[in-house]
Amino acid sequence: MIGNNVSHSVRRTKREFAPNLRVKRFWFEEEKRFVTLKVSAAGLRTIYKNGLSATLKEAQANGLVNVV
Repeated sequence: MIGNNVSHSVRRTKREFAPNLRVKRFWFEEEKRFVTLKVSAAGLRTIYKNGLSATLKEAQANGLVNVV
């Protein structure tokens, strides 16, 4: 997403709004191994709330992720 930085004197310069991405390792209980995912901060909260396997199943059902 693109927007503007606006200074105190209301001069505008272009800026980019980037998602808040983190690389995080999760323990995947069904496969007894760690998986490394690049997820947003909102995605981390969803995984902590619902669990990794439930979140992956829902994301796969919505076509957001391909699980190999």
